[in-house]
Amino acid sequence: MACADSKVDLWSIPLIALNMTVRKKLGLYLNPKNTVAADWMAVAEVMGFSYLEIKNYEASKNPTLSVLEDWQARCSGAAVGKLLSILTEVERKDIVEDLRPLIDEDVRKYCEHLKRKAESPVQVHEVDSCVPRTPERYGITLEDDPEGAPELFDAFICYCQSDIEFVHEMIRELEQTEYKLKLCVFDRNVLPGSCVWTITSELIEKRCKRMVVVISDEYLDSDACDFQTKFALSLCPGARSKRLIPVVYKSMTKEFPSILRFLTKCDYTRPCTQAWFWGRLAKALSLP
Repeated sequence: MACADSKVDLWSIPLIALNMTVRKKLGLYLNPKNTVAADWMAVAEVMGFSYLEIKNYEASKNPTLSVLEDWQARCSGAAVGKLLSILTEVERKDIVEDLRPLIDEDVRKYCEHLKRKAESPVQVHEVDSCVPRTPERYGITLEDDPEGAPELFDAFICYCQSDIEFVHEMIRELEQTEYKLKLCVFDRNVLPGSCVWTITSELIEKRCKRMVVVISDEYLDSDACDFQTKFALSLCPGARSKRLIPVVYKSMTKEFPSILRFLTKCDYTRPCTQAWFWGRLAKALSLP
């Protein structure tokens, strides 16, 4: 492991190691349009984003942050070392020099986290890999059996509260018909009293085969939906496992999220294809 070395190999440290402080400071350097020094557009171009993608990022309040998050989600080679190399390539060594202490500190914390995970006991008195070990993850859904296997689902539904009526329709069409799928709907299936972020990541990663993302204008303003989507994308870079399925059920006034543009979607807004909508969605969720 690179973190075990006296000198850490930053090319092997994923971008997820960088916390929000560093990312926001990068924005302070790169967001302002500068006629002399390279800005976020130059960085995005070297990262491989197209002209149209870069133009779309102009509407973002913090384009640097958006570019970093999308690069991290879609590029398996997005590493701290690669980012520093790109900044050097666009002649922004000033940023590298100013932020290097903060970056090194984030990398140190990330390596310590990996070390703590690696040092966890290999052998325990009772071994059962099917049951989550942390107390916070026992009995988190209605049908969980604390003494047995956890409740599993065909899909986690990522939605915001304003779209709950469509989620009810999804339940009727996918659970209460011949498809007989099992959906994880947070407001219905999750018990109260636990940390939202811990439980959400447990459900998406360990309990659900797929995730349906209900896209709407309100979804774009939801921090919870943003976290769920990016966490699921981090589990399957490039959508190799077909884990995420975007669904659009009503017209939007805002741009479709760029982070999901490379995925095929189910579009309920087109009358000519509505008859096929539920069958396509059910088939995608039924895949192994």
